[in-house]
Order: sequence, then C-alpha cells, then structure tokens
Amino acid sequence: LNHPNICALYDVGKEGEIDYLVLELIEGDTLEARLARGPLPSPEALRLGAQIADALDRAHRAGVVHRDLKPGNVMLTRGGAKLMDFGLARATGLAAGAGSGAMDATLAHSPTIGRALTAEGTILGTFQYMAPEQLEGREADARSDIWALGCVLYEMFTGRRAFEGRSQASLIAAILEREPAPVGETPSSAGDAATTSGTSTIRSAPPHGIERLIRNCLTKDPEERIQTAHDVKLQLQGIAEGAGFSTSGMPISGASSLSGVAAAHAATARATGVPRPIAAGLAAVALASLAGLAWFATRPAPETLPLRFRVEPPPGTTQAYWPRLSPDGRYLLIQGDDSTGTVSAWVRPLDQIEAVPIAGTQGLQRAYWSPDSKEVVFMDGDELKRAPIGGGAPVVLQKIKDGADLSWGAKGQILIDGNTSDSLRVVAAGGGDVKPATHIDRAAGEIGSAWPVFLPDGERFLFIGTRTDAATGGNIRLGRLGSLDSKLLGRSDGRVEYAPGDWILFLRGTTLVAQKLDVGAGKLTGEPIRLADDLRVGGSQGHFSVSNNGLLAFSLNPGAVDRTLRVADRRGGIDAQELVKGTIFNVRPSPDGRRLLYQRSASSASAFGETYVFDLDRRTDTRLTFTDDAVRNAQWSPDGRRLAYQARLTPGVWTLRIGSADGLGVQDTISYPPGNAVHLWQWSAVDSSLTVFTDAGRVTTVPLRGSDRQPRALLDSTLVAYQGTISPDGRWLAYASGQPPQVFVHSLTGEPGRWQVSTVNGFMPAWTRGGRELVFETFEGRLLSAAIETASGFRAGMPQELFRLPMSSGGLGLPSWSVTADGERFYVLTPPRSTTIAKLEVVTDFKKLVGGK
Repeated sequence: LNHPNICALYDVGKEGEIDYLVLELIEGDTLEARLARGPLPSPEALRLGAQIADALDRAHRAGVVHRDLKPGNVMLTRGGAKLMDFGLARATGLAAGAGSGAMDATLAHSPTIGRALTAEGTILGTFQYMAPEQLEGREADARSDIWALGCVLYEMFTGRRAFEGRSQASLIAAILEREPAPVGETPSSAGDAATTSGTSTIRSAPPHGIERLIRNCLTKDPEERIQTAHDVKLQLQGIAEGAGFSTSGMPISGASSLSGVAAAHAATARATGVPRPIAAGLAAVALASLAGLAWFATRPAPETLPLRFRVEPPPGTTQAYWPRLSPDGRYLLIQGDDSTGTVSAWVRPLDQIEAVPIAGTQGLQRAYWSPDSKEVVFMDGDELKRAPIGGGAPVVLQKIKDGADLSWGAKGQILIDGNTSDSLRVVAAGGGDVKPATHIDRAAGEIGSAWPVFLPDGERFLFIGTRTDAATGGNIRLGRLGSLDSKLLGRSDGRVEYAPGDWILFLRGTTLVAQKLDVGAGKLTGEPIRLADDLRVGGSQGHFSVSNNGLLAFSLNPGAVDRTLRVADRRGGIDAQELVKGTIFNVRPSPDGRRLLYQRSASSASAFGETYVFDLDRRTDTRLTFTDDAVRNAQWSPDGRRLAYQARLTPGVWTLRIGSADGLGVQDTISYPPGNAVHLWQWSAVDSSLTVFTDAGRVTTVPLRGSDRQPRALLDSTLVAYQGTISPDGRWLAYASGQPPQVFVHSLTGEPGRWQVSTVNGFMPAWTRGGRELVFETFEGRLLSAAIETASGFRAGMPQELFRLPMSSGGLGLPSWSVTADGERFYVLTPPRSTTIAKLEVVTDFKKLVGGK
C-alpha cells in the first residue's frame, strides 16, 4: 500500500529462521499518547481524521481490511497521520472461545498495545474498537474498519473512548447494545460511560455535523453504516469547510473565526452565570473587534502583478522539461535527463528550492497527477503505474497495450490515449477493465484521439482529434464518460489543457493561448489571448500545465545544443579531433566508409532537421535538403550513390523520398498510407527495399524494384517491433521489442524462428562483420557486442561490453552512435560540456494574464 498517510513497507526478507519487514522510519508519537493529554482541537481532529480515512480508503480499494484500527496504530508526524500495523492483532478466534488463553496471548503480544494497559486491559484495549459483527464472530470487512474509525474520531473530539466497561462482559454489552454519550458532553462520573445518567458538563460545541457523522459510523448494523472510508473523508472535509477550516487546519476566513469568538463569549457567559450587562459588554467588545477587523478585511487590496520565475533543473540532470503543476498548486512535477539520457520524474514543493526524484520512474514516458496531488500516474512500457510522491515503490494498475498519455479524473477514472490511430480508453484508478471512451470522427478528417484532460467534474474531458492534414495537434473536442460522441470546439497545433474559470489552453504554432469555454453550450467564445511565445513542443506537442488555484507553468524552446561528433575504437578510445559540431543526430557512415550522412536541427527539442553529408577525406560539409527542418531518418542506398529519407510532403502526411547523394537531379517520392507515422530504418542491400516501422510498432518493407511500391508486413502484425535491420545476407531481421526493450532476431527465410540476443535490455541493433556480429546499446549507456553464428541455424553468443557511450540514444529515440561495416570504428556523439540552461517558468496568477476574468 503506497499512500502518504500509510507507513511504507520497503522490503520483506528472511535471515536464518527470522522473518523481517523493512518499514519506513517515522518520527513522532502515537495518537494514543496524544489523546492521553486530552481531546484534539477541532481543526486538528478534522484534518487528521480525513487523513486516516483517506489511508483506509486506499487500503480498502486494494482489498485490504485493517482489522485493528485504534489510536495506538496511528502515528502523528510533522506531515500528519500515518496508519500502521495492518492485521497484526486479528481477533479471528473470538466466537470459538473469547477470552481463551491462546487469544489472550495473541493480543498481549500485539506490538501496538498501549503501554499502560494491564493484561486484562490488553483485551479491553483491543475490543474497544471492534465492530459488533466482529464480536459476534462474523468476518470483518471494510465496514468494520469504518466502525473503528468512528470510535477513533469520537475519542479525538472527546478525549474519551466511545465504549467502556469495568469488565470484558460489560464492554461487549456496551458495544452490542448501547450508544455512546453525545460528542459534546463529557460524563461527570468516572463510571461506565454507557450507563451514566447523572449531570453532564457542557463542552465547547463540536463542529456542526460531526455528531451525525460519528453516529453513522457507529451504527450497529453494518448494512446501515457508512459504507466507504472515502465518504467519511469527504464528509470530514465538508464539515471542516463549514466550520471555517480547511483540512490543512487553517481558517478559511477571518469572519467565520471572529463570529465564533463572539459566540464563544456569549456561551461562556451563559454557562458561568456572568450578569447580562457584563455579558453584553463582552459581546459588544467582541463585535466591535469583529467590525474593525472586517473593515480591514474589506478594504480594497493593492493591485498585485503576477509573479514569474524560472525553475532550475534537478541536481544531476542535464535538462528539465514537462512541467506539471499539481492540482492543489503545491508541487511542480518535472522530468529530467541525466548524463546518459535516462529520464526520471522529479517533484519540487513550490515552498522549497530543491526537487527530489520520485522512486521507480526511470525510463517513464510522461507523468500526470492524481486529483488529490499525492500520487502520479504514468505508462512504463505496457504497464500503467501509480506512484506516491512521498516515497514507496510504484504499483502496477493494469497492463495496457500502446498506452501513452493520461488524465486522472476527480471520480477515480483514468483516460488513456495510445498510438496515432487509436481512440481514447478509460480504466478505474484502482484497476479493472479497459473500456473505449471516444470514437474517431473520420468524416471530420480525424485518424485518432489523443491528449486527454478531465474537467473538474470528473466526467467531461477535452482531447485532441488527430488529423491527416495536421503535422501536430488537430481538432479540440469535448467528450463525456459514458458516451463515445464528442463536440468539436476548434483547432490546436498541439495539446489542450483546462484552466480554472472555464478556460482552455492550447497552441497556435509555438504560442500558448487561452480561450473561454462555454461548457454547457459546448463551444469556445471570445478571442484567444496570447500567454507565452516559443513554447517547447518536441516530444509532447506542448510543455505547459495549470493548477486549480491558477498557477501556470510552461517550458520554452531550449534552442540548439552543440553536440560533438568524434571517432571511437572498439575499446572506447575517443579521438580528440572534432568532426562535426552542432545539434546533430542520426549519423550514418557510407558503405565505402568515406562519408558521413547526418542531420542537423535548429532545436534540441526536435527530432527533425536537414540532411548533410560530411566528407571524411576533405573535411567538408554539404547540405542536401532544404525543407524547413522537416526531414528525419536519412539512410544511404547500398551503393552509396543515393539516399532515402522521410519528409512532410504536406502537413500531417509523411512520405519517403529518394534522391542523389550529391543533391542533384529529381527526387523520387513514395507515398505512405495517411495516418501512419513511419520511421525509415534501413535500405536493404539484398532486395533494394526500404525497411520501415510505424508508431504502432509494425515492421514493413517498401519494394523499390518494379511498379508496385505498396508497403507489406515483414513480421506478424501482432508483433510490436522497432528499429528493424536486415542482415547482409537477407536471412535475418534484428529488432528491438518489449519493455524493457530487448534485441531479438527473426528468421526471414527457411524455418521460422525467433531468438533473444540481449540479456538485460537492449535496443538500436546493428549488423557488422558481414553478419557475424550484432552491436547494440543498453539503458545504462553501454555498447555490447554479441557474436553471431548462422552456419547451421541461428546462434548468438553471450553479449560482451565494448565501452560506455559518452551520450545515450534515449531508448527508442534517435541513435547517438553508428558503426562501420567492419565493426572497427564507431562514430559517437558527445554531449555539451555545460548543462542546458533551464527554461522552465512559473507564473503565479493565470487569472491576471487573461484580464482577471
């Protein structure tokens, strides 16, 4: 169970005959010890009660019943309550022989029994929080924990136990037959609270509604009791707001607090018999104070401007991006790359300077917040995971094929998009069946649904209907859970976000704009308002987010980064001489080894650029394409006289192009079916075909001989594979697949077969030495070599490390290295000497940016 209000369990182990648990070290005291000093103030009791209820709700959603909730099992820390010791004192044998020696021994050895209790008190101390159904020998369920929670809440507000007795029999009778004294009264007698009928002293009035809530938790019949801890949490939060307090314990308004002071003066006067004139004077003083402070409170506040500041990259990272503000505006989620290119998620409390990593997020795609700002959810390969920001390992919610971007709504549902041609799907945050959430409006030119974001009601949501005529972005749509239909709102050149006050944020080019949304009518009104220019768009179609309280965060285009291309040998020795410098990627040596094909971009956030050829003998550069940075994945022909690459023929339509390697002559264009984002990976020397794969992970080939240039599947359509490269003899296909990715080889001729070459992880496979070696990269930035034997079938040797790369390729992204056909020379990119300057920005008042509307 991973939750900020549950003591974290880090490990389970065995040493000899001793089994042990490794638990979170909690500094503080138990709630039992605190209650020994008297009841809690109402704001603190409401806050801690809501936290305990939230922790129980997390456990119940995971199918875990605590069975031993009591003040001794709640720790109080500076951060709030921590629920501990699940199931350590289970009274499952009560019906068969309550009070037996075996049961007494079990309870006496519970590690959370109060220190001051005697042996008999040990039994009573445990029974006092047991629900009637437990005492009757029935199986405990989540509603039994609700009963115990009611007992704990009663004790927090009164300082006394809800049920007491002088003996085990009288205690059980009280629980089964009687009701506790009202929360606002404390019995004057020290006798049995359930039978005392003498005079009672008046306590300060409990918050309105708490009496009813506790009694609904302590209903004898579990069917009539409050059914979920989540409902208890919501009611406690509502009571806190109604009493003028938030669940953080701070007053919501001065007026409510001051009126409470005046009322308290009057109540004190009535209770103590103060003469009416004096009482009236006290009330007048209180009201005068109230009026004076109200005057100060209602004076026009001086005009304030939105504050704007930059956020530095987390320690140990080379850049920071994907800023996601938590819904409550307290935290900023950041993703950052380390020196090997491995991405992790970090969280920075906005009242602190440093960001801290979120455990278990290495290699994630993009993270999104839970509605309560306590967890993040993300895709890790084909696993949907949620992780607490306060520590603890991520939990796998569901296996979801082709999942990518997410939105976690207020009603416990998570929306998921996938590949370019997928519709949205929805799954419960606790796991369960994955169901469709949208359908694709093909009549509007759409090919998929992407970038979901819930509105505050947890039912309606915004998303992008991707189009064939849009390079990025598409139609902005408004959908609702339970219906696959949606309403068209407008167009965006990237993602879309909801902002408080019924605004939506989206992109016009790389400019972030806001426009008013009429939710009821399902349309945009007014004109877009410009918020920021030159936003970073690479990898996510827009790095921006907004919190429920109006904070805005965004990442600007980081500009170009000067990587350097150098030569390395098989032992990792790197030549000091620089070959090429700039924002370069996708370096490919020519078949004769005398030239290098590479691409250069104007931005480090882009996977596209222009194509260049570098002559190794003459040390000269020649630019071959002029497409406004719309080219990717350029490849040599087998004879080195031509090249192939991908280009945008029209917005949203990617094509394959073939031209001369000297940049002269007419280029040949090969169309690819619209809606398929293709990646060119190899120009095969065997049959002169182009090997490509799509965003959906389908490996296909496009024949260049003859008139039929339609793509055909190279592997089974159910197999998801990337980076396919055919061996020099045309018999084998090496590719990356799975999560973590592994390098596989598939037979293309003769008997079918599939073999795994990598052992831990691997990607970017390359054939060398005439097909007798496979070289590939690992997540740790290591280059490995595996000997290949194909004389009789296929056999791969154990991978051996060659050297560590100066710069990682980043998983399934763009290669940062290449190797010559003989396997003797490597061309490697080295990162810039200085880290990228942070361009994450936060603005404190989104409302002011849109004119205070």
